[in-house]
Amino acid sequence: MAEVIKMPRMSDTMEEGVIVAWLVKEGETVSSGDTLAEVETDKATMELDSYFDGILLHIAVKEGAVPIDGVIAVIGDKGEDWKAAIAEAEKSAPSSKTEAPEAQKTESVAPPAPAVAQTSNVAAPPHQMAAAAISQSTSNGRIKISPLARSMATEAGIALEDISGTGDHGRIVKKDVEAFLKNPTSAATRTAPIPTLPQLGTVTGIDEEVAVSQMRKTIARRLGESKFSAPHFYLTIEINMTNTWDSRKRLNEVSDVKISFNDLVVKAVAGALKKHPKVNSSWLGDKIRYNGNINIGVAVAVEDGLLVPVIRNADQKSLSYINKEVRILADKAKVKKLTPDEMQGNTFTISNLGMFGIEEFTAIINPPDACILAVGGIIEKAIVEKGEIKAGRMMKVTLSCDHRVVDGATGSQFLNTLKSLLEDPIRLLV
Repeated sequence: MAEVIKMPRMSDTMEEGVIVAWLVKEGETVSSGDTLAEVETDKATMELDSYFDGILLHIAVKEGAVPIDGVIAVIGDKGEDWKAAIAEAEKSAPSSKTEAPEAQKTESVAPPAPAVAQTSNVAAPPHQMAAAAISQSTSNGRIKISPLARSMATEAGIALEDISGTGDHGRIVKKDVEAFLKNPTSAATRTAPIPTLPQLGTVTGIDEEVAVSQMRKTIARRLGESKFSAPHFYLTIEINMTNTWDSRKRLNEVSDVKISFNDLVVKAVAGALKKHPKVNSSWLGDKIRYNGNINIGVAVAVEDGLLVPVIRNADQKSLSYINKEVRILADKAKVKKLTPDEMQGNTFTISNLGMFGIEEFTAIINPPDACILAVGGIIEKAIVEKGEIKAGRMMKVTLSCDHRVVDGATGSQFLNTLKSLLEDPIRLLV
């Protein structure tokens, strides 16, 4: 019997997936475990594998967004009635809302709206905008490549111009990168176009409308819900990081692992959460959960937005272990290789913009956490200690609190504990 392939839930926050490219064509034989297509979720671009043996009888959605449980393909024996299989699947579905859009069920996909357009007040339909983002016209100087292939090429250090694409309209797909790695072509044989400068005084700017990625959609939805449903309030404290600055320098002189200030902040936050478990909590609507484990999410900026890999049981880990784990997870986040398990289970989140020269800011709480800590840069300035003016290295941190869970006094006590740990960093090693 023909098997209907539906859009699976690939992450805990996923509501729809975007078909980026099919790696198998209609009529081709597939086996269980074969990769059928590349799907962009709200957190990463993942491979959709087959769980069945047979022939790919029908592709319902060639490119574009599909809701969870929407029909995307049919696998079965040669000559089987795939239309009957889809009809049966739709009949047994709990709601017709899970069906793939009719416009996307046709044999051929409608031509996508151009990714670059003149100023217009009329936006393209969402499925056309998604297709436009996936299949860019080479006339605008962009290389057509699937997100998975791009991350593979970036990781391998391959110039995209050196790879020949075999996908639709010359798009570079996963197998093209793999073929290049097996048999690299000489970049020297390719003739690079000669760039030309625009004439001075001419208007060359054109408006560009780009489809919103699944990641950006989820960021907008979740943080919008957080900001407008959770009553935020903010507490800021200034920490003298002079002792931490000197201690880090001495640690890195004797350690094989170069400890960062962010590692020290993660360790100190974990220690402070252990002393103030009410801050390490989650709002669940009709109840509050005081989390037994301290799992700290560390916000990492990526091309499409923000990912938050989680350092589990951070209070039980050494500085060197935290350093290694943060580096590995951050590197995976930048190439969208994080697994769903590595991005969930957080009980507290840290967002650090100090490396970008930001002195102070506020952050939106990352649900279901009750708090998030915004960490600014370390600024050298004059301070007064015991009536004397001296140089100090100061850092401001701001705690965003969900007032449904954490009160002002609780948040203040947590920040003062964090301050004492960072101003006397030897306590982090105890």
